[in-house]
Amino acid sequence: MIRKSLLAFICFLAWTSPALAKLNVVATLPWIGSLVQDIGRDKVHITTLVRPSQDPHYVEAKPSMILEVRRADILMFNGLELEIGYLPVLVESSRNPNIQPGKTDHFDCSQFVAVIEKPAAVDRSMGDVHPLGNPHYHLSPRNIYRVTGGITEALARVDPGNEGFYRANLVAWQEKFKEKEKQWMGHNLRGKKFIAYHKFFEYLANEFGFEIIGYVEPKPGIPPSAGWVEKIIELAKKMKPDAILTTSYYGAREATFLSQKSGVKSVVVPHDVGATPTCKDWLSLMDQVLAALE
Repeated sequence: MIRKSLLAFICFLAWTSPALAKLNVVATLPWIGSLVQDIGRDKVHITTLVRPSQDPHYVEAKPSMILEVRRADILMFNGLELEIGYLPVLVESSRNPNIQPGKTDHFDCSQFVAVIEKPAAVDRSMGDVHPLGNPHYHLSPRNIYRVTGGITEALARVDPGNEGFYRANLVAWQEKFKEKEKQWMGHNLRGKKFIAYHKFFEYLANEFGFEIIGYVEPKPGIPPSAGWVEKIIELAKKMKPDAILTTSYYGAREATFLSQKSGVKSVVVPHDVGATPTCKDWLSLMDQVLAALE
C-alpha cells in the first residue's frame, strides 16, 4: 500500500513538474498570438491582450491585463510604439522581472522589420505620427517571414527542451508560407490606386505594387473635417481610384459616405486575425486582405 501511494505521489510530481508546464506567452495583438500558436502549438499557453474588434491605437490598461503580464514567461509585442498607451503601464505594474525593458523576454517583434516612414522629426502638428516609423507592418509577408523566425528563436531560448519541436514547426510554417506566396503573387494589384482611411496599407502597397493616392484622415489619427471630406470626394472623382479602403474598427461610416458621393466603391479590409470568422490565422488573414483589394 505504501509503495503504491509513493508511486502515485511520484507520478503526481512528474505531472505537475515545471518541465511539463506550458510556456506562458503574452502577446499584445491577435496576429502575434497566431504566429506563436503556429510555432508553439501544444507547448505554449497564449494570452492575447487586444481583441480583434479593438482599435490597437486606443487600448486601456486593465487590472486583468496586469495579472496576465505578471504570469508571463515571455511578452511579445508589435513595437514601434503602437502599444505606447498601455504596455509600459502593464509591464511596470506587473513587477515581473523577466519581461522588463532591456530583458530578452521583453520581445519586440519590430526588431526584425525593415521599417518605413520613419520621420526625421515629429511634433504635435503632424497628428498621431509614430516617431519610430509606420507600425502596421503585419500585412507585409517579407517582414512577417522574418518575425516568425525571430519568434521561433525566442521560444527555443526560453524553452530549450522543446527547441527541436519549435524549429520543426517553423520549417512546416515556412513551407506553407511559400505555397501561399505563390498564390498571393497571382493577385493583380500592381498599378492599382486606392484612397485609405488611415496609413495602414503602406507596407502592403510597397510589396504588391499598388498606390495610396490619398487619405480620409487629413493627418494620422485626426478625424476629417467637412472641408477635408469635400476635397477627398473631388480627388476620388478626378483620380477614379479602384476603392476607398478602411478597416472594421474605424472609418467605415466615412468610407461609405465618400463612396456614395464619389461613386467609388468602399472596401472594409480585415485588419487582424479574428477580424472575420474565416481569418483564423495570419496566413488566412493575408488571403482575405489580398482578395478584398483585387
